[in-house]
Amino acid sequence: MKILLLGNGAREHVIAETLKKSKGTRLYSYLKAKNPGIISLSEDVEIGPYTDLDKLKAFARKVKPDFGFIGPDDPLSYGVVDALNEAGIEAVGPNKGLARLETSKSFTRKLLRKYNIEGNPKFEIFDKNNIDDASGFIDGLEQCVVKPDGLTGGKGVKVQGDHFTAKKEALEYCNEVLQAHPFVIVEEKLEGEEFSLQCLTDGKTVIATPPVQDHKRAFIDDKGSNTGGMGSYSCEDHLLPFMAKKDAEDGLEITKKVADAIHKETGEYYRGIMYGGFIVTKHGLKLLEYNARFGDPEAMNVLPLLENDFAEVCDSIIKQQLHKVKIKFQKMATVCKYVVPEGYPDNPVKNEKIEIGKISQDARLYYGSVDKRNDGLYLTASRAIGCVGIADSLDKAERIAEEATKSIKGKVFHREDIGTKRLIERKIMHMKQILE
Repeated sequence: MKILLLGNGAREHVIAETLKKSKGTRLYSYLKAKNPGIISLSEDVEIGPYTDLDKLKAFARKVKPDFGFIGPDDPLSYGVVDALNEAGIEAVGPNKGLARLETSKSFTRKLLRKYNIEGNPKFEIFDKNNIDDASGFIDGLEQCVVKPDGLTGGKGVKVQGDHFTAKKEALEYCNEVLQAHPFVIVEEKLEGEEFSLQCLTDGKTVIATPPVQDHKRAFIDDKGSNTGGMGSYSCEDHLLPFMAKKDAEDGLEITKKVADAIHKETGEYYRGIMYGGFIVTKHGLKLLEYNARFGDPEAMNVLPLLENDFAEVCDSIIKQQLHKVKIKFQKMATVCKYVVPEGYPDNPVKNEKIEIGKISQDARLYYGSVDKRNDGLYLTASRAIGCVGIADSLDKAERIAEEATKSIKGKVFHREDIGTKRLIERKIMHMKQILE
């Protein structure tokens, strides 16, 4: 099977690795920057911006893949799936209209409201014409969250108590958002523990992968600025220590209803990844947002555990035959710790050389934002390498991942606490306090 992969991060590196496990898979990759891990797994690569749809189509016509797989969110928002369809190529990933599930938070909130799907917090959507009404709505909330209606690289959401304190600041940020986005969403602040539930769907059948908890904050103990994600973990029982089985079941049920609602709303079937960011609260499970692709780092937690032939799974998504596939994941725990440039995310060092020493055979390294030059690897401005440990317990997986981070030398740092017993116990205690 010939597959065209689009994307150049650590998420796409693990996607490439998983696709290449399939016997006889030939991988072709379209990258906006050279990723040494993906390049080493590919028969041929094309380097170019995701916005250059003509260049992408020309490469696709040259390699004639059986299908494409879209890794990141921004190409989905540019309509790369529509462009591939024009070239006669199907893709795992929604077209531009259906990608609104991620690219437009207002679309998703209104979809859940219209089809009476549980999980919505209290929310309202404002534009420049009705922004004056935001003040009264915020008054009715204990605390609020302000979200731009569009892609912000995981860094646009501002939470009262974390990013601002007073109602006046919330209103100022609403107006700031409206300078760059058509809408701003104001929601009640939810108290609880978050998890990611990445689901595979062909528009009719929805299958969940194991839940993962991501850590957005830059520094130990969940302090510092928000990032794209400093690391994540999953457990061998395919739950998380602070959640019940029902929470995972409710997340899957909501996602099934959303997939059905999308078809009713648009007349089209959503084929690809529907990744729900959920939060367990004392009032049940709530939806924070949907993403239209795998998470980064969360893809590195679930894809290495997949027992199925991933290329065949993707083919069944495209052909709407997912109901015929029994998806299985190993009962193993995983921990991912991202090694990032010093100063990340606010003022990261760039163009600094890094060296990778010997790593344990139990560890995996997935390349993110690195630049491979003739004399070695160099940092760019973003997350550099995902270090993943996989074992039969979370404790062992954490030790493997931590040891792997030590093999990377240079002006880098990582969050040592991700997956540790101390941090997990804090999450459990937090949830107990909320439910009391």
